[in-house]
Amino acid sequence: MGVLPFPLEGEGDTLSSPQKGGNVVRLEDDGARIIFYLCMHMNIGDKIPELLGPDQDGILLKSSDFLGSPWILYFYPKDNTSGCTAEACSLRDHIELLAERGYRVVGVSKDSAASHQKFRAKFALPFPLIVDEEHRLQEEMGVWIPKKMYGKEYMGTLRSTFIIDKEGVVRYMFSGKEINTQKHAEQILKVIDNL
Repeated sequence: MGVLPFPLEGEGDTLSSPQKGGNVVRLEDDGARIIFYLCMHMNIGDKIPELLGPDQDGILLKSSDFLGSPWILYFYPKDNTSGCTAEACSLRDHIELLAERGYRVVGVSKDSAASHQKFRAKFALPFPLIVDEEHRLQEEMGVWIPKKMYGKEYMGTLRSTFIIDKEGVVRYMFSGKEINTQKHAEQILKVIDNL
């Protein structure tokens, strides 16, 4: 569902209670009205959307493809950047330990299929990477958010990981600075061993 603008035009207008999972993440005053940006996100206990998107080879992935086994869906900002590479390599290096526990891994970013193919080949990543160039899945999952760098505001990916059970239900979430990119697989293993 992502970030949705809610303009409030007059004195009588109010923002009714946000939908499940909604948080006001930014306010703007354009001189004529105040705009609230409501960020929709997944909660523990929510089902993952059915349509995930195409992987690096154009194969359309759906959440129903994973029914019957638990899996990890992680979102990262950009292929071949230091933090994203460290995170992907952490998952790669622990893929056997994750598989022993029955878990599969899927990554998502807004990079192109060609970028994902190069990234996977360069670092021998053994899991699919979903192409989300239009950030549809990121919006549905609530990880496409307003960001600020060097005083400039823009929309971007909130680094996030969802641990999903055999029925496609979110059981645990990591996001933002709580993710240690170099040791993320270890963080995940610690959680799943206690689920």
